[in-house]
Amino acid sequence: MRRTVIIGGGAAGMTAAIVAAGEGDAVTLLEHTDRLGRKLLSTGNGRCNLTNRRQGAKFYHSENPDFPLPALGRFGFSETLCFFETLGLFFKERDGYVYPRSSKAQTVRDALLAAILGQGVDVRTECRVTKIEAAGRKAPERKTLGSKPAKNGREDPEGSDGAGRFLVRTQDTSFAADAVILACGGMAAPFTGSDGSGYGLAKALGHRLVLPVPALTGLFASSNPLRKAAGVRTDGTILLYVGEGEDKRLVCQDTGELQITDYGISGIPVFQVSRHASRALSEGIGVSAALHFLPEYGREEAKDLIFRIFRTRTDADPSFLPDTGNRDCMQVLCGLFPEKLAAVLLKRAGIPLHAPAGHPGGKQLQKLSELVCGFPLEISAAGDFSRAQVTAGGIDTREVWAETMESKLVPGLFFAGEILDVDGDCGGYNLQWAWASGFLAGKQGRP
Repeated sequence: MRRTVIIGGGAAGMTAAIVAAGEGDAVTLLEHTDRLGRKLLSTGNGRCNLTNRRQGAKFYHSENPDFPLPALGRFGFSETLCFFETLGLFFKERDGYVYPRSSKAQTVRDALLAAILGQGVDVRTECRVTKIEAAGRKAPERKTLGSKPAKNGREDPEGSDGAGRFLVRTQDTSFAADAVILACGGMAAPFTGSDGSGYGLAKALGHRLVLPVPALTGLFASSNPLRKAAGVRTDGTILLYVGEGEDKRLVCQDTGELQITDYGISGIPVFQVSRHASRALSEGIGVSAALHFLPEYGREEAKDLIFRIFRTRTDADPSFLPDTGNRDCMQVLCGLFPEKLAAVLLKRAGIPLHAPAGHPGGKQLQKLSELVCGFPLEISAAGDFSRAQVTAGGIDTREVWAETMESKLVPGLFFAGEILDVDGDCGGYNLQWAWASGFLAGKQGRP
């Protein structure tokens, strides 16, 4: 019977445990906090967005962008639903986002835990791993990175020496293992136990690390010109630029509900682009953003609308809307934006808030339309790991077989979940990666 030790009791680790035990392995699951699934309990604001019907490479990110595809191809949306149905879960779907029918992450965690205990997995909590020893084996030279795996993903026959490959040491005991699965997570949300400890274990075995940075987090703006609009939620598009001067380029954009904060900007569109800001800033590259507060309009359409609403309707040209009459500039602009945002926009455009609506000249209205369509922000920092939902970066996936999640350097060592240099967008994609990579790691190259 193969002895498998799994380090990390989060979403990926629990999935790997269920799959490995189902294959007949004697599974030991080690978790350094006091319970399994702590981070899972906080996902989706406690509702647990399990997965998303919309799948594709564009929703997942890595320095090795094709790496996630084999796992997601083998254990994707349909397989995820089937897996959880066998655990007794029911679902509900909203715009492609899938949640447990109960709307409670606790339900998902409890279903996974029941399956783990029902299959006889030896669960050890408050058990911190201090070292992994690969017994009597040398890591292959790095030139193997470009080679192709054998049929089972290994470069030597499984269990060829008849002994355990590994000795997993903890603070007070040790475990012999034929296979080890590192599913320790990353560094995001450290209150859940994510402390990056798995990186050190992997590095001690010869693995390289893509620098971990916070992702799915807010962005801090230099001097924050939007501070007086803090608390406002409004539809908008964020366009993120990296570099300065002639090297400045648009790297990504996203549309949805923006949240203006006292430190800068937040909300799902900001989260979606934040990994790129974090990475650039970590490399000392300048980052800036532009906010389009009328995303349903093109730039010229938005400019035309701004000019029209500040002009009084006349019999000669009734197309000007609306009749501004006795209204002031704030009253007019509040027809489009929340009051605090309208005030910031007018002040930045040099337009008195309570001047008659017909008062602003062409240059002022031009400035206002430019701000509405591309409010500029210099980004000074991304939210740190305590604010982030996920880690971008991690174990370099060029050293891991994509078809099995096995190390190319240490046969019998597998990885799963956030510890790897793979992160997904908001919307269930990071959990989908946890399920898929956990499934493959649990399979350990078996069909």
